[in-house]
Order: sequence, then C-alpha cells, then structure tokens
Amino acid sequence: MDLVSGYKGVVGLVFGNEDSNSNEDSYVERLLDCIKNGKLAEDRRNAMAELQSVVAESHSAQLAFGTMGFPVLFGVLKERDDVEMVRGAVETLVSALTPTRQAKSHKNEVQPALMNADLLSRDEQNIALLLNLLSEDDFYVRYYTLQLLTALLTNSHVRLQEAILTIPRGITRLVDMLMDREVIRNEALLLLTYLTREAEEIQKILVFEGAFEKIFSIIKEEGGSDGGVVVQDCLELLNNLIRSNASNQVLLRETIGFDSIISILKLRGSTYSFSQQKTVNLLGVLETIRLLLNGGPEADPAKPIDKLTNKTVLAQRKVLDYLLMLGVESQWAPVTVRCAAFRCIGDLIFGHRQNLDTLASKFLGDEPEIEPALNSILRIILRTSSMQEFIAADYVFKSFCEENTDGQKLLASTLTPQPLSMTHAPFEEDVNMSFGSMLLHGLALSEHDGDLETSCRAASVLSYVLKDNIQCKEKVLQIEIESPMPSLGSPEPLLHRMVKYLALAFSKKGNDGKSTNSYVQPIILKLLVTWLSDCPNAVHSFLASRPHLTYLVELISNTETTVCVRGLAAVVLGECVIFNKSIESGKDAFSIVDAISQKIGLTSYFQRLEEMQKSFVFSSAKPAQYHKPLTKTNDNIVSDIEDELASSHKNEDHPMLAEVCDSQFVNFIKNLEASIRDGVVKLYSHPKSNVSVIPAELEQRKDEADVDYIKRLKSFLEKQCSEIQDLLNRNAILAEDLASTGGGDASQTEPRPSSGSERAQIEQLKRDLLEASQRVDMLKKENSKLENEASSYKALSAKTENDLKSLSDAYNSLEQANYHLENEVKALKSGGSTSNLDIEAIKAEAKEEAQKESEAELGDLLVCLGQEQTKVEKLSARLMELGEDVDALLEGIGDDMGAPEDDDDEDEDEK
Repeated sequence: MDLVSGYKGVVGLVFGNEDSNSNEDSYVERLLDCIKNGKLAEDRRNAMAELQSVVAESHSAQLAFGTMGFPVLFGVLKERDDVEMVRGAVETLVSALTPTRQAKSHKNEVQPALMNADLLSRDEQNIALLLNLLSEDDFYVRYYTLQLLTALLTNSHVRLQEAILTIPRGITRLVDMLMDREVIRNEALLLLTYLTREAEEIQKILVFEGAFEKIFSIIKEEGGSDGGVVVQDCLELLNNLIRSNASNQVLLRETIGFDSIISILKLRGSTYSFSQQKTVNLLGVLETIRLLLNGGPEADPAKPIDKLTNKTVLAQRKVLDYLLMLGVESQWAPVTVRCAAFRCIGDLIFGHRQNLDTLASKFLGDEPEIEPALNSILRIILRTSSMQEFIAADYVFKSFCEENTDGQKLLASTLTPQPLSMTHAPFEEDVNMSFGSMLLHGLALSEHDGDLETSCRAASVLSYVLKDNIQCKEKVLQIEIESPMPSLGSPEPLLHRMVKYLALAFSKKGNDGKSTNSYVQPIILKLLVTWLSDCPNAVHSFLASRPHLTYLVELISNTETTVCVRGLAAVVLGECVIFNKSIESGKDAFSIVDAISQKIGLTSYFQRLEEMQKSFVFSSAKPAQYHKPLTKTNDNIVSDIEDELASSHKNEDHPMLAEVCDSQFVNFIKNLEASIRDGVVKLYSHPKSNVSVIPAELEQRKDEADVDYIKRLKSFLEKQCSEIQDLLNRNAILAEDLASTGGGDASQTEPRPSSGSERAQIEQLKRDLLEASQRVDMLKKENSKLENEASSYKALSAKTENDLKSLSDAYNSLEQANYHLENEVKALKSGGSTSNLDIEAIKAEAKEEAQKESEAELGDLLVCLGQEQTKVEKLSARLMELGEDVDALLEGIGDDMGAPEDDDDEDEDEK
C-alpha cells in the first residue's frame, strides 16, 4: 500500500542507516509471516506472543509493525476462530499504539505510536471491527479492545468520534460496558469520558442510552464522595454530558432528578476526614452543581428559564444547607472545597429572588450561639488567611447585592458605628456585632494597626452594598469614623477615611520598591468609582477636602503606579466632573476640568483611560461566573486547583485584580468613560458662564453720567474680547487634544473630530464665535455714534468761544466810549466858566447810565460764560475718555483776545 511505503520512506530519512534495524525488521516480518501462514496453532500463538512483546519494548519494532502488521492482525480479528489469537492480536495493537519507554527522542523523530494510530483510524471498517469485539465473551478481548479504543481516542480523537457516530449501535455497545465487570467498567468510563469532551451529538446519544442511571448507580455502589477514583471518573463523565448542553440538563432534572447529586454532598462518617480523593470527588460534584446553576460559559442564552428552574429545584432540595455546611461550618474542610462551595452559593442566589431571601434569613450555629449566615461569611472574608477563600466568599456578596435593592438596604441599615471602645477591640470580639458594625469595624481596623488587608476586604464588600443604590450611598455618606485618639482629631467621614487608606497603600513599599498591597489601591478605587457614580453629594463630600483632588491628580501622573490604578484614578476624577452639581468656586466642574488641563493635560488624561482599557486586566476580563472546568490529571489535581487563579493571571501583579475587573465592571467603566470624555470636552470647550447680552445694557442708565456710561461700555467690551480670546484658545487646544486622542496617529497636527459629539461641540464653538463677533460689531457702531456726538460738542464749543469773543469786543467798545466822554468832560472843565453844576450833573447821569448798561451786559456775559464753562468741562471729560487730547483741541482759542484784556487791566490800574 502507498501509505505504508510513504512511512517507510520517512523512517529511512529519519534514521538514515537502514541496516541497523534490518535485523529487527526482518524478525517482525518473520513473526507476521508465521501468524499469517503458520500451519500449527501453537506456533501461531507463540509468534503472536513474541510479536506483542517485541512491539511493546522496541521503538524500531513499532515502526516495522506499522509498515506491514495491520493487515495481518486485522485478518486474525475478522476470522475469530481462535480466541487466544484474537486476544493476542488486540493486545499487540494496544502495544503498537502505546509509546515505548526509551531515551529522550529527537525533536523531528517519527513517533511510531502516533503513526500507527493514524494508520489504524484511517479505515472506518477497522473501528467497526473493534466495536464488534466488545460483544465477545472473552473478558480479555473486551478489556484490551477498550484499552485500544482509549489509546486511539487519545491520539486521533476526531476521527474516532466521527467513526463511532456512523457505526450502528456503536455508542450503545460502549454504554453497555458500564454494566460489565469492574475492570471493564472502569475502562469504559475512561473511554466515554474522553469521547464526550466537546462532542454534543455523542453526549445526547449517551443520555438517551441511559447513561445517567448507570453513572449514579456506579457512584452509589462506590460509596459516594467517600469512594475512590471511579467516583471521580463518573462525575467527570456526568459533567461532560451536561456542560453547555441545556437539553441534557432538562432530561437529568425531569428523569433522575437532583436528589442523587445532592446526596453526594452529604458528609458521612468522620466529617473531619478529608482525604485527597474525597476532596477531588467533592470538587467534582460541586462543579456539577455549578454547571446546573449557570450552564457554563457557553450556555445557551436563549433559555434562561432552564437556569432559574434548576436553581429553584436545587434550593427546594435544601442544597443551600449542604453548601453552607461545606463552605462556612466545615472549617476543617480543604480550602478548595470551601471556595467551590462559596462559588455555588453565589451562583445559586444570583438573580433569584426567593433564594436571596432564603440566604438572608438563614442562621448558622447551635443555640444559643447562632448568627446570620451573611455575618459568618463576612467574618471569613475579614479573617481568612487564604486569598482564594476571600475571593470566593467575596463572590457571595457580589451575587447577593447584584440587582437586589432590598438586600442592599437591609445590609446598609445595619451600618452603625460602634462606640470607641468597641472600635479598637480585638478582632475576635466581633461575634455579637451586627453585619454593618462588623463591616465598619473591619474598615476602621487599619487605623490603629497599620494593616490595610482587612480594610481592603471590607471596602470590597461595601462597594457591592453601594452599587447602583443612591439611597445606600447617601446613608453611608453620613457615617463618620472615630479618630484613634479623640483628643487629637475629630471624627472624619468614612469616604475621607477611604481616600486616606488609598494614599497609605501607595506609601507602603516592599524591599523591591513595589507596593506591598498591589490590589489594595484598585479595590479602594473601585469603591470610590462605585460610590461617586451618579451621586453628586458624594462628589461634593470628596471635594470638600482640597488635598483629595491634589492627591488624585498626583496619582494619575505618577508613573510608579500601575496602569490599572492610574486609569481608575482618572475615572474617579472624571466622575468629579460629570456628577458635580456644586457652584462653589474651586469645587465646581469647570474648576476640575481646569485642574485636568493645567496639571495633567487633556491628552495625558485621556491616554490614562485608553491605557487602562488596553491593559491585560481589562482586555482579558471574564464573566464573574466563569470557572475553569475540572479534568482528571495525574497526582496533583488539588494543587493544580489551588494554583488555578495564579496561573490564569500570571501576567498581573495579583490574581485579585482579575476579580476586581470582571466583565461587568469593565463594561461599566467603558460606558462611564464615554460619558466622562463628552463631559470634559463639553466643559472645556465652553466659557465658565454663558454671557447673555441684554440690549438694555447698551443703553445709558437713568442719572448715569456720561463718563460712567462710557467706562461701563468700555469695560463690557474688554470683557467680551477677553472671553472671545479665551474661547479661541480653548478651541485650538481642544482641537489638538482631539487630534491626538481621537483614535488617529498621535503625530497628527490637524484637528480632526473623532466622534459626532466632538463635531457638535466644534459647531457650537463656531456659533458662539459668530455671536461674539456680532456683539463686537454692535459695540463698534455704538463707539462710532459716541464719536459723532463728541464732534458735535466740539463745534458747539467753538461757537460758544466765538460768542464769548463778541461779547468781549462789545465790552471793550463800551470802555473806549466812556474814555472819550471823560476826556470831553475834562476839556469842558478847562474851557470856561460855564455852570459847573450842569456839567457835573450831565457827567454823573452819563456815567450812571453807562455803568448800568455795562453791569447788565456783564451779568448776561457771566451767565453765558458759566453755562458754556460747564459744557466745556463735560465735553473735555468725554473727549478724554474717547482718547482725544483736549489741550491740543483748545490750543489757540482765545489767544487773540489776550492783549486787549491786558490793556484793559492796565487802564484800570492807571485809573
């Protein structure tokens, strides 16, 4: 056959020296020839036994057998005239498919066991022939046939699964082996376990062939959880049949029921005795319960009713009591069993109102020392030395509080601070405390012993109590924690205490320079994110202490912290923006955005959020219900289970981070991040206050002086220009930041909106800029109007000056006339002896008339001068406000009148 020839060529190329194996090949060939053509039955049997021995021990003999032995042996299996020969043939085939014990092989060396398995499985008739052998009466024939099928399945499982599905009654023959003798039954269990992995059709056929009844019958016969490895194999096969197979779960529930499963959980004999095999068996049945509760990670989402029904039926069978016994009351049980029980409890109550109420009302212990089950679980969270147990017990509260508003209120109602004496009491004295008092005790414990471990665990539970419940957030916001030394400090809000622990966690360094509690900061930040979400009062309380904002900014900028810590801190800061209702300067949303822009930078701030989303913790987040299926391993199954968390998250600082950042929290952060981006951009791209220009502001107020009016208009104009410039600067910076963080290349320099909301913001900025430009144009028009009025006042002032000059000339003329009259009088006195009385009378009369006329004109002149002087002063002040040089305008006015006025003064002096 060509295939065999091809393998011969491969063997020759790998080993090179064909002569070194020629003797052994010839020996195998002679044995095969004797088996096929031997005359005596005894010779044939001896040849078969010798062939089996050499193939089991020799690497080259397996190669030689693969090239020429299959047709000979399958010819023996078809004849079946000699049972001993059939038995030897099957055993030889098993040896041919089993790797030999030899020195370490070369990397490219042909593996004869894999080669032989490939050759055998290529012909479907070979598989059918082997399945027919299971009906043989000989025990060893059936036993070796099962071993052969198992070896074939290990090396070529896809072909074997496909072949068995096409062979009539193939699976039926395998299921029948479960009722055979013990050794054959055990081999059949192993074979079916391998066969049912990821083979849904085979799973369904097995169930219809009565596999459930046979499995539980074997488990009961072997002693339940106290049984040996056979029970483990049965449970693994059972889990394969119901994993991600809703129809098989329905058949199990409606035919056999769940009583047989729950009975395996019952602890028999000495409850303090947990052998390794018993531990593995209990883990197997607990996985069965988890599969029924949530269907595994690939369950059909279209049939949630099946999960709820399973939860209801299991709860009716009192499974919660057995789970609490294993997880809480049996503290002598291995930690892996306790953790698996806690996981089952969480799955049992998740989304099931009746089961939630049952757990809330459940009490544990014996009279008179009984306490609520939730208190006992919380105590385990706060006290356990096992991180795995803390994570599992923490999952119970996560499931209890999820979409359970009444349960959250119930827990929050017990949050009452204890007296100072109880706050600092030893941790063991919390037995008689309520749930809330115990939780607050754990939160405050780090204040006086310096250990953040307990406070961190209590913070994790508190975050579940507050999640999506504004009433609980408001209530817990009023809680204050006593200072360790009341004489040195007053009580501080619980929120402030948690921020204090956040800073303290970073200050605690190990010898390697890293934080000793690498998961403490993420848990506290998760609490703050949960608390501040949609709670303006919590944001106000957080910002009430100025150092909180400063520390948060430093935490975001600190490169020594992890990507997760910086990202969560950025989310908390973003919540201080979008959930901020404060109008107090320095604490309002605009001030927070300014702090981000000035101390961090929008580009760096948004980069922190993106780095967190791309981190390993966030990108590999799994559903909270996800768990790794248990499979049979060699001897270290328990240790492998204990290391499951650490191995699955080996790239992170601590496995607790994976529990903090489950898929639900990651989705919450993603939605919150989008809101934070929009909120920050919206505030950053708008002025602090929207200025509305009221037309009345441009009108002169009643009794407002012109100077004050002009000053107010000028101040308003300067304010508008400043706000416009600030708006332009913000728009330019925002465009650069959006170009850097909008999903494109960081080296891009042209603004490019990365989302519809950002484009809308830019359009709004353009509209605001256009409106501001229109305001400036209007103010320019008003300024032009005022300049025109000033020009008219200048003309009026010039006219007034001309009138004043005319009046002055008239006065001078009058003085000259009076002077001439006085000269005439003197001439008349010296001219003759006319009647002195008449001349004096005429002179006095003329002088009196001239004086009266002069006084009247002077009075009118002074009134005009006073009025004009007032106008000149007003005009001068307004011109100065408009930036005109008043002295330059008045220069030259009145100079031509100076000389006559001086002459008049001199004349008066002479008189």
